[in-house]
Amino acid sequence: MSAPTAPAGATGAAGIAPGVSAGRSAPAAPPALTPVFLRIKLSLLRNGLKGSSKRKAAYFSTLAFALVVGFFMTLGLALLHGNAHAGTVVVLLAGILALGWAFMPLFFPAGDETMDPSRLVMLPLRPRPLVRALLATSLVGIGPLFTLCLAVGSVAAVARGAAGAVAAVVAVPLLLLGCVTLARAVATANVRLLTSRKGRDLALLSGLVIAVGAQLANFASQSLFQAGGVTALEPVEAVVRWLPPATAVGMVDSVGEGAYGRAAAQLVLSVAAVAGLLWSWEGSLTKLMVTPDGSTIAASGPVKNRGVADGGFWSLMPGGRTGASMQRTLRYAVRDPKTKSAWVTALAIGVIVPVFNALQGTGSVYLGSFGAGMLGVQMYNQFGQDTSAFWMVAQTISSTRDAYVELRARAAALALVVLPYTVLVTAVTAALVDDWQAFPAGGGVALALVGSMLCTGALASARFPYSIPTDGAFKNVAPGQGGLAWGGIAAGMLMSALVSAPVIALTIWLNMAEHRHVSWIVLPVGVAWGWLAAWAGLRLAAPTVARKLPEILSAVSKG
Repeated sequence: MSAPTAPAGATGAAGIAPGVSAGRSAPAAPPALTPVFLRIKLSLLRNGLKGSSKRKAAYFSTLAFALVVGFFMTLGLALLHGNAHAGTVVVLLAGILALGWAFMPLFFPAGDETMDPSRLVMLPLRPRPLVRALLATSLVGIGPLFTLCLAVGSVAAVARGAAGAVAAVVAVPLLLLGCVTLARAVATANVRLLTSRKGRDLALLSGLVIAVGAQLANFASQSLFQAGGVTALEPVEAVVRWLPPATAVGMVDSVGEGAYGRAAAQLVLSVAAVAGLLWSWEGSLTKLMVTPDGSTIAASGPVKNRGVADGGFWSLMPGGRTGASMQRTLRYAVRDPKTKSAWVTALAIGVIVPVFNALQGTGSVYLGSFGAGMLGVQMYNQFGQDTSAFWMVAQTISSTRDAYVELRARAAALALVVLPYTVLVTAVTAALVDDWQAFPAGGGVALALVGSMLCTGALASARFPYSIPTDGAFKNVAPGQGGLAWGGIAAGMLMSALVSAPVIALTIWLNMAEHRHVSWIVLPVGVAWGWLAAWAGLRLAAPTVARKLPEILSAVSKG
């Protein structure tokens, strides 16, 4: 006998809907993706700070610094309210913000797994909900918070009247969403390019072009200010205010001026730009998740076994552990894409800044120290640069002597490039500014700074190591270690200035006392002081490395 049929719309005692058998429960609705990704992002941040008071201190000090700077910049922008040039300043600032968000994640990234879409390709996720979830996680962090502060200050500078206040409320999220969405769309579109070996080399070339372009823009803006101050930038601002997402700030300024038609057009442009970026982002994400990666295709043709060349440049390396460590460090700089990018960028910008300043008539021989400082930063986090391969090096360190020899070899490899580079940049700058008399003093200060950075870099490598992930194009620091990385570098550079302060003070005294004819003495003093500082730093760092080797290995292996 068949079972009686339930009335329409009725349910059983167990609450089972019609058409669903009693032995089978209704499928549970999948959880919303955005809250899940937000919890993942917060968990990554929280777990990255566990077990290390130094990481917590570095992260929260970075957060506090960003908040303090953001507060004072917001206050300064708000004080521009009523100024005739306020609109020019804040619209150009919005354009610079957008440019920074577009390119900075490609070349100075510090993201996490929720920001790298290549890690999600194996998950059964639809692109549109995934875009919403990734956008929400992108809004969590120090960068978006700092951008929000600048956005609030910018609209406060140009908002006038009740209509301006309403426009400002709309403009702030539009500017923030425009910047963040632009960054994610550009990053996702280039993820395959930057994850391939050759692609990262091409991205390195792009980074150099951007670095040169940024310096050209810097010197162009200096020339504009010298020509007529902020007024000279008004033609540039007239163009930028029609380029999203700067149109959001331009919209507030237009409402304040009573140009409602222009404001409406700028609002439409801002909304359309955000929508277009979201559409482009979704398309790139879809392509990324359904298109096979070329790295899975076996390379055609036989692989040549080059072996290890015994002659040529490498034959000049000393024997034993020192030569092996030097050769390993230099090979990383040539072969590893991330290390190569850092080195080449430092080499390029270290030349660009002093040379361009000299060509602008504002140069000085002492700007040669800028190049020394850019390359000196490469001494920081020496063990993190080895990534997971550091465990092999760690097996060979059993005493303070082993640690000292390892650090000394790494410093010697860096010095092999930095020392001639510093002398060359200083000489070129001296020739361009036609001040050969200051060349010995400039070289002495630069070489003293090199030694000081080798000193503080060795100490930072021992006390503040962090991981450099190898599996993501958009991560140079493991999650939770960003504050530690930036804090260690900033503190090390400050300490380097203090260590080299005696040589700098001697140079200043000789110039102020009009003893430039004996300023040549700064060169041997700088060489001796730099060598002494580097030796002392290596000696002080070696016991720390030997004692904290398990902690260092754990820290650099987190990526």
